[in-house]
Amino acid sequence: MTKRAQKRVMREGAFDASQFEHRGGAAVDDKIRRLPLNRTSWSPLPQNEEHRDQGYLKTIKAKSAGQAQLMKAIDDKNLVLALGPAGTGKTYLAIAKAVEALEAGSVGRIVLSRPAVEAGESIGFLPGDAEDKLAPYLRPLYDALSDRLSMKRVRSLMAEGLIEIAPVGFMRGRTLNNAFVVIDEAQNCTYVQLKMLLTRLGWNSTMVVTGDPQQSDLLPGISGLGDVAQKLEALPNIAVVRLADRDIVRHPLVAEMLGVL
Repeated sequence: MTKRAQKRVMREGAFDASQFEHRGGAAVDDKIRRLPLNRTSWSPLPQNEEHRDQGYLKTIKAKSAGQAQLMKAIDDKNLVLALGPAGTGKTYLAIAKAVEALEAGSVGRIVLSRPAVEAGESIGFLPGDAEDKLAPYLRPLYDALSDRLSMKRVRSLMAEGLIEIAPVGFMRGRTLNNAFVVIDEAQNCTYVQLKMLLTRLGWNSTMVVTGDPQQSDLLPGISGLGDVAQKLEALPNIAVVRLADRDIVRHPLVAEMLGVL
């Protein structure tokens, strides 16, 4: 027996041609090799672990007490203001809840809005029409959506009108019924703009306004988020959730930097 044959016998066991015989007793080609009978299908997961869901729609779990408070507020109230520093998951949690509501059939569409405010750079040099120029400002919303749904499904829902992403300037005069509305980067909205946005809320709708009053790209004193939150905090049917540095879920250096900058 050759060395290769010995290795095959050790690996697969001795070859028994009788298991390949026809019912009449005639043996088939003796070069047929049987598959190992003592091997199970391979899986990257441990044998005692259940197969996990491979879908895009993952279960969201709060990573801090502030995030848990925000998620509960979105479930209980129709209007929620989430204020906090960068990296606390304000936008992500709001969009995750919006996708969850759309998939459950609680709302008929998702409306995402963001102010197109230049942070020191001009958009006039960007190529294309107005929609192309505004695309970079709306990109963070696409990123959050694509993390919850596949991009193919996002495009499909947008083509059907079930997901709409629009700048704040396009929201005036609308009534948003049966919708989950997320207003992102609200610290770059003036008091008048926020008043206009908040009054878009229609029947069977939920609105979440997110922003960081300490990181406004507007001139000092123009942002209206802090004043609006202070006035609405006294209303029992509106939730104002204030996240802190301890709720930051990005790199630990982010919390350290924000403490000194």
